[in-house]
Amino acid sequence: MPVVMTIPLQEFGVALAIGALVGIEREKKKSDSGDPGFGGIRTFMLLAEAGAISAWLSDRTSSPWVFAVSALCMTFLVIAGYYFHVSRQPLAHGLTTEVAAIIVFLLGGVALYGQSKLAVILGIVTSATLAFKDPIHAMVAKIDRDDIYAGTKLLIATFIVLPLLPDRAVDPWGAINPYKIWWLVILISGLSLVGYVATRWLGRERGTTLTGLFGGLVSSTVVSLTFAKRSREEQTRPGSADALAAGILLAWTVMYARVLVMAAIVYQPLFQALVIPMSAMGLACLALGAVLYLRTRSITSSGGSAGTVPLKNPFSLTVACKFAAFFVLVLLVVKWVQAHAPGRGVYGVAALAGLTDVDAITLSMAGLARTGSPVTMAAVAVAVATISNTLTKCGLVLALGSSPLKVRMSLGTLVVLVVGAASLFVHL
Repeated sequence: MPVVMTIPLQEFGVALAIGALVGIEREKKKSDSGDPGFGGIRTFMLLAEAGAISAWLSDRTSSPWVFAVSALCMTFLVIAGYYFHVSRQPLAHGLTTEVAAIIVFLLGGVALYGQSKLAVILGIVTSATLAFKDPIHAMVAKIDRDDIYAGTKLLIATFIVLPLLPDRAVDPWGAINPYKIWWLVILISGLSLVGYVATRWLGRERGTTLTGLFGGLVSSTVVSLTFAKRSREEQTRPGSADALAAGILLAWTVMYARVLVMAAIVYQPLFQALVIPMSAMGLACLALGAVLYLRTRSITSSGGSAGTVPLKNPFSLTVACKFAAFFVLVLLVVKWVQAHAPGRGVYGVAALAGLTDVDAITLSMAGLARTGSPVTMAAVAVAVATISNTLTKCGLVLALGSSPLKVRMSLGTLVVLVVGAASLFVHL
């Protein structure tokens, strides 16, 4: 019975499409610059087809050398074309088009080796890299050597130091987990770096606001610490305190919303008991943050945003380590209270736990309520933890922030706590 040979027409089509995609961009580049250069749409389609055919023949003959030799021959032709082009135009030293040609050949082979989706994704990435030449170069121009050092340190801390640390408690009380504590160091340092990059890209006001908003999804305490430090560096710039205070308040808003989401997922009755006080404090933060942000925009539009303080990279592992050490100290105190007052002093434990984090106490109180403890007691404990956490973050600002930021955050904290206490009293 004759063997029917299946021809992978779809894979060949994908290879040709990738060649056309990259070739169109190169063809357009040639026409805009007036440089004949190396290859256009037809050349790149043929290169992709050559890669696909050599991969298909390699697969049919069960010999990887067919594709390997074809790739070497194609590379030789591309290099020869490059030297011919440079001999005619000595100033044309770029290798971008030639490297793209080699990539297109290889992607044609990838498509025929059964990885069409990967080939398409990489083809789009290749085309985008070529098309966005000017924005990429503009981005690199904004990066100075200190930024490179900071990014390298963060990468070392994340991908070299972190995997070496044990992900378990190393103390008798089960409080100190080196892996999680180092994650906190990375988080603090990384958020500083992200906020700096966002400010460079989006402008001081928008970058600060978005950093506060998205940073609050991870840790509003870290946002408060980072912005308090930054306020001292920018205290002479008009509108700086308003922008930073708005970012901190938005991060706090996210914290209150996160408590509600966790309660809703874990135990609905607790969510129902918390929805009014948490919503009231969250809305108060949101309203105050919006007012401060609008004040910042009005200063910017009136031409007052040109400060005398240059924008500096705030990345610092040392400061992050100091905060992590304080975090460990508070964890040990909480563990000690829990060990020596089991079942008693729930509100005291909640207040202590709230000094560093509200997620843990929210989950703990939800678990207690589910096992029969009064929902009202659990809700009050969570509220106490959030109030304690809010006071802690305000304390960080008062200790580390500039005078204008201290004034704004003191007033903001007072308003939020009054609204929270009133809603808690009325609802519970």
